[in-house]
Amino acid sequence: MEMRTRILPKMLNNEVEEYLDRNDIIIVPVGTVETHGGFPLDSETVISEAFALRMAEACDGLILTGLPYFYAGATASARGTVQCSIRQGIDYLSAIAHSLLRQGFKRQIYVSFHGPAHMTISPMIRDFFDETGVPILYLDSTMQMFQNAKDLFKSLDSFHDITVGAYQVMDRLKDVPLVTGHQHTDKQTVENFNDVFGLAYQSGSVGYNFGDPRDHMSTPDVPTEEVRQKMADDGEALINAIVDRMNMPHVVEQLKNIEGFANDLATKRPWTPAAYSRNPYNQK
Repeated sequence: MEMRTRILPKMLNNEVEEYLDRNDIIIVPVGTVETHGGFPLDSETVISEAFALRMAEACDGLILTGLPYFYAGATASARGTVQCSIRQGIDYLSAIAHSLLRQGFKRQIYVSFHGPAHMTISPMIRDFFDETGVPILYLDSTMQMFQNAKDLFKSLDSFHDITVGAYQVMDRLKDVPLVTGHQHTDKQTVENFNDVFGLAYQSGSVGYNFGDPRDHMSTPDVPTEEVRQKMADDGEALINAIVDRMNMPHVVEQLKNIEGFANDLATKRPWTPAAYSRNPYNQK
């Protein structure tokens, strides 16, 4: 359905209410502000927002933007990185999820393009279900990229193209500066610890910080507007192709099916947290 915008903060209240009269889907991109070579600090926020927008267009959803400040991780050694704790992020996202449910958004999808984001989002997803009985979803776009779109990536340049393409999707291409000097082949200062880092999933094994902001990450030169535009066009095409493979209409239909399954189970297993918590008689 044609809409003036699908970005909730840019909508009028009556536009949101008209949408909620027919549907209940919202996609929430969760970002970071952290050092990112020759790209802006909010790169991974913008990538998440671009994926979320294309996902919303594919399944008639809305997106909630403006969530860039969460756990960044090892990049806290860079003075441009904004670092919030994992616990703070979980609590903040939980408050947002509960508000969205009260507003009428029953099918919520949280999306990120930041490796450690699962440590913030996944606990909230599981606790929210136990508290409300409503299943909401975390979609890790980096995982989707590696699982379902490996053939689309010819080299690491494709990843950088996605970064620039995301700024184009969000009408912010000029925020990507024309720069040189951020491409390098230096080893990471923490490379000697990779054996320990690999003992758990994505930054979840041990606490550490990068010894040099250049550890995250080497980025290609963007010397001219023509180069930037070529990267943006190639990156936007990649984003569109990846989202197409996600099959968002099926994903949101499955959320509805999972809710139906959960409701049936709640009548048979009323002692499960999801069923017990939403039974008003248990609150007396």
